[in-house]
Amino acid sequence: MSDRGEKNRHPSMTRRTVIAAGAVAGGMVLGARAHARTASAWRGGVWLNRPRKSAITADTLDMITDKGSDFWRETFYGFTRDSGHFYGMPAPARFTAQLRIRAAYEKLYDQAGIMVRIDEGHWVKAGIELSDGRAMLSSVLTDGRSDWATAPYTDDPKDFWMRATVADGVLRLQVSNDGKIWPLVRLAPFPQAQSYLVGPMCCTPERQGLKVRFSDWQLGPPLGKALHDLT
Repeated sequence: MSDRGEKNRHPSMTRRTVIAAGAVAGGMVLGARAHARTASAWRGGVWLNRPRKSAITADTLDMITDKGSDFWRETFYGFTRDSGHFYGMPAPARFTAQLRIRAAYEKLYDQAGIMVRIDEGHWVKAGIELSDGRAMLSSVLTDGRSDWATAPYTDDPKDFWMRATVADGVLRLQVSNDGKIWPLVRLAPFPQAQSYLVGPMCCTPERQGLKVRFSDWQLGPPLGKALHDLT
Protein backbone atom coordinates (compact mmCIF):
# COMPACT_ATOMS: atom_id res chain seq x y z
CA MET A 1 0.00 0.00 0.00
CA SER A 2 1.15 3.52 -0.67
CA ASP A 3 1.77 6.02 2.12
CA ARG A 4 -0.32 9.15 1.67
CA GLY A 5 -1.53 11.37 4.45
CA GLU A 6 -3.75 13.71 2.47
CA LYS A 7 -6.83 14.99 4.28
CA ASN A 8 -9.03 16.23 1.47
CA ARG A 9 -11.35 18.36 3.55
CA HIS A 10 -12.83 21.81 3.26
CA PRO A 11 -14.49 23.96 5.98
CA SER A 12 -17.30 25.39 3.83
CA MET A 13 -19.59 22.35 3.62
CA THR A 14 -23.15 23.00 2.48
CA ARG A 15 -26.27 20.83 2.43
CA ARG A 16 -27.28 19.20 -0.87
CA THR A 17 -24.24 20.52 -2.74
CA VAL A 18 -24.17 19.45 -6.38
CA ILE A 19 -21.03 17.42 -7.03
CA ALA A 20 -18.87 18.60 -9.93
CA ALA A 21 -15.35 17.52 -10.86
CA GLY A 22 -12.69 19.95 -9.73
CA ALA A 23 -15.05 21.69 -7.26
CA VAL A 24 -15.41 21.60 -3.50
CA ALA A 25 -18.49 19.63 -2.47
CA GLY A 26 -19.80 17.85 0.61
CA GLY A 27 -16.58 18.57 2.50
CA MET A 28 -14.29 16.97 -0.08
CA VAL A 29 -11.91 18.42 -2.63
CA LEU A 30 -12.61 16.90 -6.01
CA GLY A 31 -9.54 16.89 -8.21
CA ALA A 32 -7.18 14.79 -10.24
CA ARG A 33 -5.09 13.73 -7.22
CA ALA A 34 -8.05 11.89 -5.71
CA HIS A 35 -8.74 9.77 -8.79
CA ALA A 36 -7.45 6.26 -9.24
CA ARG A 37 -4.39 6.16 -11.49
CA THR A 38 -5.44 3.04 -13.34
CA ALA A 39 -8.53 2.06 -15.31
CA SER A 40 -10.56 0.91 -12.37
CA ALA A 41 -14.02 0.32 -10.99
CA TRP A 42 -13.12 3.13 -8.57
CA ARG A 43 -12.38 5.71 -11.26
CA GLY A 44 -13.83 9.15 -10.46
CA GLY A 45 -14.02 8.67 -6.69
CA VAL A 46 -12.89 11.23 -4.13
CA TRP A 47 -11.38 10.88 -0.67
CA LEU A 48 -12.58 12.18 2.64
CA ASN A 49 -9.78 11.65 5.19
CA ARG A 50 -7.62 9.41 3.05
CA PRO A 51 -5.69 7.07 5.38
CA ARG A 52 -1.92 7.19 5.40
CA LYS A 53 -1.90 3.75 3.80
CA SER A 54 -4.24 2.91 0.92
CA ALA A 55 -4.05 1.27 -2.50
CA ILE A 56 -6.36 1.08 -5.52
CA THR A 57 -6.23 -1.58 -8.24
CA ALA A 58 -8.62 -2.39 -11.07
CA ASP A 59 -11.10 -4.05 -8.71
CA THR A 60 -9.91 -3.61 -5.13
CA LEU A 61 -9.52 -0.70 -2.75
CA ASP A 62 -7.40 -1.41 0.34
CA MET A 63 -7.21 0.78 3.44
CA ILE A 64 -5.41 0.60 6.78
CA THR A 65 -7.14 2.85 9.29
CA ASP A 66 -5.51 5.78 11.05
CA LYS A 67 -5.72 6.14 14.83
CA GLY A 68 -8.95 7.51 16.27
CA SER A 69 -10.84 7.71 12.97
CA ASP A 70 -14.61 7.98 13.40
CA PHE A 71 -17.95 9.30 12.09
CA TRP A 72 -20.48 10.47 14.71
CA ARG A 73 -22.58 13.52 15.59
CA GLU A 74 -23.55 14.42 19.16
CA THR A 75 -26.05 11.79 20.34
CA PHE A 76 -25.34 10.37 23.85
CA TYR A 77 -21.56 10.95 23.68
CA GLY A 78 -21.80 14.70 23.13
CA PHE A 79 -18.98 14.90 20.60
CA THR A 80 -18.88 15.30 16.83
CA ARG A 81 -16.32 13.40 14.76
CA ASP A 82 -15.87 13.47 11.00
CA SER A 83 -12.45 11.84 10.73
CA GLY A 84 -13.36 8.40 9.39
CA HIS A 85 -12.11 7.17 6.03
CA PHE A 86 -14.47 7.39 3.05
CA TYR A 87 -13.96 7.00 -0.69
CA GLY A 88 -17.00 8.57 -2.33
CA MET A 89 -18.22 7.78 -5.82
CA PRO A 90 -20.53 10.43 -7.36
CA ALA A 91 -24.11 9.15 -7.59
CA PRO A 92 -27.31 10.71 -8.96
CA ALA A 93 -30.52 11.40 -7.04
CA ARG A 94 -31.69 7.77 -7.44
CA PHE A 95 -29.28 4.81 -7.33
CA THR A 96 -28.32 1.37 -6.02
CA ALA A 97 -24.73 0.72 -4.93
CA GLN A 98 -23.15 -2.43 -3.55
CA LEU A 99 -19.71 -3.75 -2.60
CA ARG A 100 -17.86 -6.56 -0.85
CA ILE A 101 -15.98 -5.94 2.41
CA ARG A 102 -13.23 -8.10 3.92
CA ALA A 103 -11.62 -7.27 7.28
CA ALA A 104 -10.57 -8.84 10.59
CA TYR A 105 -12.08 -6.85 13.47
CA GLU A 106 -10.18 -6.91 16.76
CA LYS A 107 -11.00 -3.92 18.97
CA LEU A 108 -14.12 -2.14 20.21
CA TYR A 109 -15.79 -0.05 17.47
CA ASP A 110 -13.65 -1.43 14.62
CA GLN A 111 -15.96 -0.97 11.61
CA ALA A 112 -16.17 -1.19 7.84
CA GLY A 113 -18.95 -0.97 5.29
CA ILE A 114 -20.72 1.46 2.96
CA MET A 115 -21.48 5.17 3.34
CA VAL A 116 -23.93 7.48 1.59
CA ARG A 117 -23.18 11.15 2.16
CA ILE A 118 -24.59 14.58 1.33
CA ASP A 119 -22.46 16.61 3.74
CA GLU A 120 -21.04 16.46 7.27
CA GLY A 121 -24.48 16.54 8.89
CA HIS A 122 -26.41 14.25 6.54
CA TRP A 123 -25.15 10.74 5.89
CA VAL A 124 -25.52 7.06 6.68
CA LYS A 125 -22.89 4.38 7.31
CA ALA A 126 -23.64 0.67 7.55
CA GLY A 127 -21.65 -2.54 7.87
CA ILE A 128 -19.95 -4.63 10.52
CA GLU A 129 -18.88 -3.05 13.82
CA LEU A 130 -17.26 -4.79 16.76
CA SER A 131 -19.24 -4.08 19.94
CA ASP A 132 -19.28 -5.84 23.31
CA GLY A 133 -16.93 -8.50 22.03
CA ARG A 134 -18.88 -9.57 18.96
CA ALA A 135 -19.43 -8.54 15.35
CA MET A 136 -22.63 -6.57 14.97
CA LEU A 137 -24.53 -5.53 11.88
CA SER A 138 -24.51 -1.78 12.48
CA SER A 139 -26.02 1.30 10.86
CA VAL A 140 -25.76 4.96 11.82
CA LEU A 141 -28.14 7.40 10.15
CA THR A 142 -27.31 11.06 10.67
CA ASP A 143 -29.74 13.87 9.90
CA GLY A 144 -28.21 16.61 12.03
CA ARG A 145 -27.64 14.12 14.87
CA SER A 146 -26.66 10.44 14.72
CA ASP A 147 -28.64 7.37 15.71
CA TRP A 148 -27.22 3.86 16.05
CA ALA A 149 -28.97 0.56 15.31
CA THR A 150 -27.29 -2.85 15.80
CA ALA A 151 -28.09 -6.55 15.60
CA PRO A 152 -25.88 -9.65 15.91
CA TYR A 153 -24.44 -10.80 12.58
CA THR A 154 -24.58 -14.58 12.37
CA ASP A 155 -22.66 -15.12 9.12
CA ASP A 156 -18.94 -14.53 8.55
CA PRO A 157 -18.22 -10.88 9.45
CA LYS A 158 -14.79 -11.07 7.84
CA ASP A 159 -16.30 -11.35 4.34
CA PHE A 160 -19.70 -9.86 3.47
CA TRP A 161 -21.52 -7.53 1.05
CA MET A 162 -23.51 -4.33 1.64
CA ARG A 163 -26.07 -2.69 -0.66
CA ALA A 164 -27.62 0.78 -0.43
CA THR A 165 -30.55 2.04 -2.49
CA VAL A 166 -31.62 5.69 -2.38
CA ALA A 167 -34.70 6.90 -4.25
CA ASP A 168 -37.37 9.52 -3.66
CA GLY A 169 -36.44 10.24 -0.06
CA VAL A 170 -36.16 6.58 1.01
CA LEU A 171 -33.03 4.65 2.03
CA ARG A 172 -32.95 0.85 1.81
CA LEU A 173 -29.97 -1.02 3.27
CA GLN A 174 -29.31 -4.71 2.62
CA VAL A 175 -26.61 -7.20 3.59
CA SER A 176 -25.43 -10.43 1.97
CA ASN A 177 -23.07 -13.24 2.87
CA ASP A 178 -22.69 -14.38 -0.73
CA GLY A 179 -23.60 -11.48 -3.04
CA LYS A 180 -26.79 -13.32 -4.08
CA ILE A 181 -29.34 -13.15 -1.27
CA TRP A 182 -29.88 -9.71 0.32
CA PRO A 183 -31.93 -9.54 3.55
CA LEU A 184 -33.16 -6.12 4.63
CA VAL A 185 -31.08 -4.26 7.21
CA ARG A 186 -32.92 -0.96 7.38
CA LEU A 187 -35.66 1.05 5.65
CA ALA A 188 -35.68 4.73 6.56
CA PRO A 189 -36.43 8.23 5.31
CA PHE A 190 -33.35 9.93 3.90
CA PRO A 191 -32.78 13.54 2.80
CA GLN A 192 -33.31 14.11 -0.90
CA ALA A 193 -30.52 15.68 -2.93
CA GLN A 194 -29.62 16.20 -6.56
CA SER A 195 -26.53 14.06 -6.05
CA TYR A 196 -24.75 11.99 -3.41
CA LEU A 197 -21.41 10.41 -2.68
CA VAL A 198 -21.50 6.67 -1.98
CA GLY A 199 -18.74 4.17 -1.37
CA PRO A 200 -16.41 2.34 1.04
CA MET A 201 -16.13 3.50 4.64
CA CYS A 202 -14.03 2.31 7.56
CA CYS A 203 -12.79 3.66 10.89
CA THR A 204 -11.31 2.66 14.24
CA PRO A 205 -12.19 5.10 17.04
CA GLU A 206 -10.10 3.22 19.62
CA ARG A 207 -6.97 2.34 17.64
CA GLN A 208 -5.25 2.27 14.25
CA GLY A 209 -4.32 -0.51 11.87
CA LEU A 210 -7.54 -2.20 10.75
CA LYS A 211 -6.86 -3.65 7.30
CA VAL A 212 -9.88 -3.57 4.99
CA ARG A 213 -10.27 -4.73 1.40
CA PHE A 214 -13.22 -3.46 -0.65
CA SER A 215 -14.11 -5.01 -4.02
CA ASP A 216 -16.94 -6.00 -6.39
CA TRP A 217 -18.12 -2.39 -6.62
CA GLN A 218 -21.35 -1.72 -8.53
CA LEU A 219 -23.28 1.53 -8.97
CA GLY A 220 -26.36 1.97 -11.15
CA PRO A 221 -30.05 2.89 -11.25
CA PRO A 222 -32.20 1.83 -8.28
CA LEU A 223 -33.16 -1.82 -8.53
CA GLY A 224 -36.82 -1.11 -7.90
CA LYS A 225 -37.47 -4.57 -6.48
CA ALA A 226 -40.27 -5.41 -4.07
CA LEU A 227 -39.32 -5.00 -0.42
CA HIS A 228 -39.30 -8.77 0.23
CA ASP A 229 -37.53 -9.68 -3.00
CA LEU A 230 -34.12 -10.60 -1.58
CA THR A 231 -32.29 -11.06 -4.88
